[in-house]
Amino acid sequence: MRAAVLRNTGDETLDVTDGIEANEPGPGEVMIKIEATGVCHSDLSAMNGTIPQPAPAVLGHEGAGIIAKVGEGVTNLEEGDHVIVAWSPPCGQCIDCTTRRQPHLCNQMMGKSFAPRFSEGETAVFGMAGAGTFAEYMTVPQEGAIKIDDDVPFEIASLIGCGVTTGVGAAINTAKVSPGSSVVVFGCGGVGISAIQGAKVAGAATIVAVDLVESKLEDAKRFGATHGCKPDQLDALKAELTGDGFDYAFEAIGLPVTIRAAYDAVRRGGTACIIGVGGMDKEVSFNAFEVFYGEKNFKGSFYGSADVRGDFHRLLRLWKAGQLDLEGMISQVIKIDDVNDALAKMKAGEVIRSVITF
Repeated sequence: MRAAVLRNTGDETLDVTDGIEANEPGPGEVMIKIEATGVCHSDLSAMNGTIPQPAPAVLGHEGAGIIAKVGEGVTNLEEGDHVIVAWSPPCGQCIDCTTRRQPHLCNQMMGKSFAPRFSEGETAVFGMAGAGTFAEYMTVPQEGAIKIDDDVPFEIASLIGCGVTTGVGAAINTAKVSPGSSVVVFGCGGVGISAIQGAKVAGAATIVAVDLVESKLEDAKRFGATHGCKPDQLDALKAELTGDGFDYAFEAIGLPVTIRAAYDAVRRGGTACIIGVGGMDKEVSFNAFEVFYGEKNFKGSFYGSADVRGDFHRLLRLWKAGQLDLEGMISQVIKIDDVNDALAKMKAGEVIRSVITF
């Protein structure tokens, strides 16, 4: 089958090949025929090593498709069901899923994510983040396939699988943006745009988008930002709009300088929420007095703090109600052979949000 493979960490391009096979579903597993998959900046992070990913690996983690086969013991899915791939699903039974009520932090399923999902002859091939949606077929635990209504277009459903859930979830689940509040979002890619939409859904009165690229700032306003500025303009705009700082800041880039900027942008007692994935060798510094004096909430957000079993459906309801613009987030629909072109444009900072169809 067709698949896009990362041969070595650090490679600039993926190898689009016909020689990959998806593993047959074992007990509790399902095989999905992928119909659409988003191209996300995290795919670039897996390529360059920011996100640890063993190679060779089929990349892609933001997909939707149809159940093609079910393994022994699968009870809640059957062939023909339409599903969204959840790359970090909850087991539903561990302490994180039950007592702590933080299913997005479930570690029981995480171990399964590092098992090879594909093969190429005698060589085992991994799937990115336990998924591998840049392939015509893939196999995952049944918990990683969330059934959806048949009338949802696969291109729309695929975006829910990562970027939309991560960004909107950060606003409504992690930070819990309150009505009438002020928000600033650093980085206006797919996740940043989703955070802007999430802040709008939550009722924020002021939403400032920050990016180096002018066209991205204009793009952000179409999705709910009330203002847009470049980083060197933010302090003046912050003083004009809030006086002492924003209630919430979201960082969707993953760089120490922007993480620090997000912390600095919020008022005393405000919340800085870090969505961007940074490298393990990158550090951010705070002095002991400012941590005490500012009483700021500094929070990470993993997968939008979402319970994918319910939040995927909640986000689709918001889309159906016209409160989330997901069609507008798709710049182009491409075929798998064009994935490297899409990744190159994304790396160059262009406003390109691509969806691959098979």
